[in-house]
Amino acid sequence: MNLYEELVWRGLIENITDPKLIDMINNGGCVFYIGTDPTGDSLHLGHYSTFSMALRLKMAGHIPILLVGGATGLIGDPKPTSERPMITKEQLHYNYTKLRKQVEDIFGFEVVNNYDWSKDINFIDYLRDYGKYFNLNYMLNKETVKNRLDIGITYTEFSYMIMQALDFLYLYEHKNCILQIGGSDQWGNITAGVELIRKKLGKEAYGLTMPLITKADGTKFGKSEGNAIWLDKEKTSPYEMYQFFLNSEDSKVIEYLKKLTFLSREEIETLEKNHLEHPELREAHKVLAREVITFLHGEKEYQEALKLSNVLFSGDVSSLTGKEIEQVFHGVPSFDIEKDENILDFLVNHDIVASKREGREFISNGSITLNGNKITDCEYIVSKNTSIEGKYIIIRRGKKKYYLGIYS
Repeated sequence: MNLYEELVWRGLIENITDPKLIDMINNGGCVFYIGTDPTGDSLHLGHYSTFSMALRLKMAGHIPILLVGGATGLIGDPKPTSERPMITKEQLHYNYTKLRKQVEDIFGFEVVNNYDWSKDINFIDYLRDYGKYFNLNYMLNKETVKNRLDIGITYTEFSYMIMQALDFLYLYEHKNCILQIGGSDQWGNITAGVELIRKKLGKEAYGLTMPLITKADGTKFGKSEGNAIWLDKEKTSPYEMYQFFLNSEDSKVIEYLKKLTFLSREEIETLEKNHLEHPELREAHKVLAREVITFLHGEKEYQEALKLSNVLFSGDVSSLTGKEIEQVFHGVPSFDIEKDENILDFLVNHDIVASKREGREFISNGSITLNGNKITDCEYIVSKNTSIEGKYIIIRRGKKKYYLGIYS
């Protein structure tokens, strides 16, 4: 199986602009670029799929460039349903510096900023040197533009395609870059660049798009969807990432293994066979979590995430440190504790149970634990003396419902 066949098997090829690209991919030595706008200060899992694709090409002898759009980020790629909010130059520059370091640390790509060559182009030169190569009908037929025509699209957003095409032209002329890759939603912008190079220089350039990584319901893993899994461990901890992969849909886990890991075809097919026979073991999910977290954050962070996951599964939360508690219980219902209370009052006052009667039932059934210890006495007093590090009270109601109380 050659490289292109492997990429197809992994589900990483959506479209290519020319069949010649197949041999080029298999032969290596091609300078290519992938772009992202610095609208956030970290990459997320949606980026990771396409960036790991770029890394596969690099490992096969191709030469990657990451373009972080300091200029295009000020404009905004048209969203399917609405205009993106404008971002300040100061915020954009901050995001750029964060993304540049993140990409250099994780992937080792050369990073360029399109603001460097866009900032000095005046409006007349922009229209004469670039705009004249774009037929209006051609632009209107691009999917991202066509989707917005009914609800409206501003001239600013409409110009984004030309700006991205200009980037491809610049990198072609100054970096010998002949290929742009991106997610399937970038097809229109990529082919616009290919066309600009052909019309202005009379040269051939190429484009390749990959399917967007999605959940089973088709939603993307992007920040605009509100469910981003960040590559920055300060925004999404390795533990949270581990839980995300462990709880991902059974129907998607093999796809994720193909797209997000560097395991061989034989290893993935073995995991697929085991997964179909014993899905309850979640072996494929655990391997997926291990591979991605270890690649992004290292073995030590993976082992810590695994430890925290095992602690939560066993219910032995008393061994956790304060920092670990804040990781593990990030996002669970939480509240401040201002005074010592009888356990029944504590449960009612913090909306853990609806009434004292319900609280007594949970306690008599052995369904209330405090910091990992089963509560059997309805007169038990919750105090700092019973907390972890004099601060944290972790209540579990039933098998999975957790609450976090914090002494101020």
